[in-house]
Amino acid sequence: MFKLVKYLKPFTILIITAIILLFVQAMCDLSLPDYMSNIVNKGIQQGGIESAVPKAMRQSTMDKISLMMGDNDRVLVHKSYTLIDASSADYNKYMKDYPILASESIYILNQMDKEQMDALNPILGKAILAVSGFKKFTALDDNMITQAAVGPIKSEYQALGLNTDNIQNNYIMSAGVLMLLISLLSAACAVIVGLLSARAAAGLSKNLRKGIFTKVESFSNAEFDKFSTASLITRTTNDITQIQMLVIIMIRMVIYAPIMGAGGVVKALTKSSSMSWTITLAVVVLLGLIITVFTIAMPKFKTIQKLIDRLNLVTRENLTGMMVIRAFNTQEFEEKRFDKANVDLTNTNLFVNRVMVFMMPAMMLIMNGVTLLIVWVGAHQIAESSMQVGDMMAFMQYAMQILFSFLMLSMMFIMIPRASVSAQRVAEVLEIKPTIVDPEEPKALHEIEGVVEFRNVSFRYPGAEGDALKDVSFKALPGQTTAFIGSTGSGKTTLINLIPRFYDVTEGQVLIDGIDVREVTQHALREKIGYVPQKGSLFSGTIQSNLKYADEHATDEAINKAAEIAQAMEFINEKPEHFGTEISQGGANVSGGQKQRLSIARALVKKPDIYLFDDSFSALDFKTDAALREALKSQIEKSTVLIVAQRISTIMNADQIIVLEDGKIAGMGTHRELMKSCETYQEIALSQFSKEELA
Repeated sequence: MFKLVKYLKPFTILIITAIILLFVQAMCDLSLPDYMSNIVNKGIQQGGIESAVPKAMRQSTMDKISLMMGDNDRVLVHKSYTLIDASSADYNKYMKDYPILASESIYILNQMDKEQMDALNPILGKAILAVSGFKKFTALDDNMITQAAVGPIKSEYQALGLNTDNIQNNYIMSAGVLMLLISLLSAACAVIVGLLSARAAAGLSKNLRKGIFTKVESFSNAEFDKFSTASLITRTTNDITQIQMLVIIMIRMVIYAPIMGAGGVVKALTKSSSMSWTITLAVVVLLGLIITVFTIAMPKFKTIQKLIDRLNLVTRENLTGMMVIRAFNTQEFEEKRFDKANVDLTNTNLFVNRVMVFMMPAMMLIMNGVTLLIVWVGAHQIAESSMQVGDMMAFMQYAMQILFSFLMLSMMFIMIPRASVSAQRVAEVLEIKPTIVDPEEPKALHEIEGVVEFRNVSFRYPGAEGDALKDVSFKALPGQTTAFIGSTGSGKTTLINLIPRFYDVTEGQVLIDGIDVREVTQHALREKIGYVPQKGSLFSGTIQSNLKYADEHATDEAINKAAEIAQAMEFINEKPEHFGTEISQGGANVSGGQKQRLSIARALVKKPDIYLFDDSFSALDFKTDAALREALKSQIEKSTVLIVAQRISTIMNADQIIVLEDGKIAGMGTHRELMKSCETYQEIALSQFSKEELA
């Protein structure tokens, strides 16, 4: 997976922005239980009274609680309050809020910060509890002291003429509105992060698909031998989709989950350190579950992608070979073959899904069990006045946040194995080094005569035990036709494929005008070559678009002329839309002969210096073959023509015929010369024609 990280560089800003927003979202989500705790503790239980430090109190009350303080505490408390009576300048101002001021002086709390309030809280809280007759307050913490002192403080506020219901409502409303705003901010961050992660993942997928396509375009036949077409399609589609899904989840969870987990632990400990063991127990059980599931499912994830490859391969073979399957009545066999591939993939997916399905109820059992345990332990602590109800509820929420963070991480760990397998397969394609590369300092190949020379050429396929071509030497001159003939497997197509560098020679040299083809760029080399493969290949589009594939700037006149020479006008004119006739994928809606003629016309449109015809006349009838070869003479009279053929009639008039046998040259010369000197050629010729016809 790390091999593909470099493809995320264009999306660095999106990812950094997403991470910042995830921090904001996590901080918002971690703060919500605190506000909920405050609403329960301070808003409901304490009636909106936030601390044991009254905002105002009667002089008589101050005198009573002062008796319960030490000298230093008494001085600190009196400094924190201002006495208001009838002679005070602010008398009328406070009279509106505190009607009792008409009959008794009151103390008003001065403005102070949180640190000063925290210092006063235990002093005044204990004094108020002592005056009210509460005896067991020495063991209480500050929060419990505040909660215990709320009753007397509320009574004091009522005596001052304050509306305590308004105090409670105002506190709950302000805390609730703040919670709502924080929730909206969290939701907005989540939506934006989702958008950013989706854009980054989609962009990564686009770049990976483009990278694979570009890389595959640079493959030589040697690289294509390593990957099946079905595998390359799976890697470009399904595998990249797996990576895309993982990237989305990683961006959204890889930062968020650890923050929530660590932050939840810290926040939970501030609420109750004595119950931390409940979270530890839950995390240990959860990790055990995740490790167990991971161990069971991991091997299966590695096989799923290979099974998808197999299913794609079987499906593709059935679709492309449907006519053969029907001709041999092997539908039942193919159905069984497909069914096996399908069942193998289905069973593996079902196994993995069953493991995943077990995980969710197990997770819910753990979380519900932890909730029940927290309520049970927390209830005892509340009964012992060592914990507040709101704190227990907040602790419960933090525990759920911690467990959910582990759940999110576990989902990542479950997806990572499958995505890592996909990433490995994609990286295999992207990192493969083509065996055929351009030279660092290529030679120019501008105006050429078109002399093609093989000089002591030997070639062996990668991994093969023997040579496919052995010490082949010949020269093909411009204005002449050089033909190759031989039995199946003699090396004819292999020899032709060495000229445009579909493969590179193992030994020797392939030269064009004395320049080794390995010393020029592949683009410059192939610009000079018109290639017609053994199996005609057309692309979806129109007849015109297929012919223009050789030269997008070709004129209609050039296209018409090429089609006429290739003997394709006969069937083109029969089509209602002529050159605008649609061609389906692979040329499935035209016959083999029509496909070959269009492939030949495409090469003619290019007007190259060198023509390579790899058994390109095999699907043509004798009449069309003869007419096409006759028409070709005028078009390619200055070009070098190399023809691979099986039929003697196709090559009888060639200027030079090379006979191949087991990768070696068994004979070279004209038809008449070979009929006298080459036994192999004689056998081929006599198998097709009588002696009289060959004379």
